[in-house]
Amino acid sequence: MDDREKTDAAARRWVEQYVTAWRTNDPADIGALFTSDAEYRFEPWEEPLRGSEAITQEWIRRADEPGTYEFTWDVAGIDGSRAFIEAETRYKDGDHYRNMWVVDLADDGRARRFTEWWMKQRE
Repeated sequence: MDDREKTDAAARRWVEQYVTAWRTNDPADIGALFTSDAEYRFEPWEEPLRGSEAITQEWIRRADEPGTYEFTWDVAGIDGSRAFIEAETRYKDGDHYRNMWVVDLADDGRARRFTEWWMKQRE
C-alpha cells in the first residue's frame, strides 16, 4: 500500500467517524476526531476554532438533531496527508447543500486542520 492509499483509507475512516459524531453529538466522539491543537473552520474565511475542546463545544452548540438529514460523500482527492471530501447534505426541512471539505490528517488519523465549504443548492 502506498502513501496515497494509506491517506485515502485514513480519510475514509475519519469521515465515517465524523458521521458517527454528527449523529450522536457525543462529546467523546467529537473530540476523538481532532488533535489537541487542531484548527476547525466552519467557513473558510473565519478564524479557526483551536483545540479539540473548543471544537467540541462549538459543535454541540450548532448540533443538528439526529435523523433530520441525509449525508452522502466520497473522497475527491488526496495530496500528501490532505484529503478533499465532496459531499451532499439534504435536510428534511428541504434545505440541500453541496459540501467540500479539506482535512489535514495527523499520523494517528485525527484531523489537524479541517475546513468546510457548504453551498446551498438551488432547487
